[in-house]
Amino acid sequence: MPDISLTTLFLLAVAAAAAGWIDAVVGGGGLLFLPALLLGLPQAPAAQVLGTNKAVAIVGTTGAAVTYLRATPVPVRTAVRIGLAALAGSMAGAFFAAGISSAVLRPVIMVVLLAVAAFVLLRPRFGTVPEERRREVTRARTVAAIVLVGGGIGFYDGLFGPGTGTFLVLALTAVLQLDLVTASATAKIVNVCTNAGALAMFAWQGAVLWQLALVLAVFNLLGAMAGARMALRKGTGFVRGVLLTVVLALVAKLAFDQWMA
Repeated sequence: MPDISLTTLFLLAVAAAAAGWIDAVVGGGGLLFLPALLLGLPQAPAAQVLGTNKAVAIVGTTGAAVTYLRATPVPVRTAVRIGLAALAGSMAGAFFAAGISSAVLRPVIMVVLLAVAAFVLLRPRFGTVPEERRREVTRARTVAAIVLVGGGIGFYDGLFGPGTGTFLVLALTAVLQLDLVTASATAKIVNVCTNAGALAMFAWQGAVLWQLALVLAVFNLLGAMAGARMALRKGTGFVRGVLLTVVLALVAKLAFDQWMA
């Protein structure tokens, strides 16, 4: 356990629980938890912060995935295939990351996110797909989900990263014609795959603060399970509201990083 005060540990625990809740509902919990870790562990190398973040996140993501699986039908085989494609894509993205300036990417992502927010606002039925239409998903759509959603968003995750979980929910909703709750559940399985690959790499490098991660993972798990249960109970309208909130928060975060930091 790193030498941190009880106050800092408490605040990190609160951030871990809140991030788990957000991530379980619609993705994007890392937008809260990673900055919290950076503030709470100012002397830690960046690799340790990232590795510890993955060790905490995979526990909450797995808990949320299990909660969803127990309560709602989820295309598990498709989700695992997308997850494996995302894992490969993230490795490729990480390979090219050194040659790409985040200052160039941020404005592009902000425009995309604002377009997404406008689309969701103007299409109130987005993510409310009837059950019979979900059964009509073709093999071509499944392949597109594996290649474009898994490989494409995985590549983005390795290249840049912020908002990956939210992009997964949106893309799965559009490509596989899932409702937002099922898309969130499917995204959790994909996230487990990608987090496992990243965590294995960080662990191999010795870049995980395991004692701290174990403590914070408990709170992340509690938040994630609470978020998944609330999404299941309140349904698509609730997830849609959280989705818009997270998208706008991500735009604000990227704008701050671009012009204020």
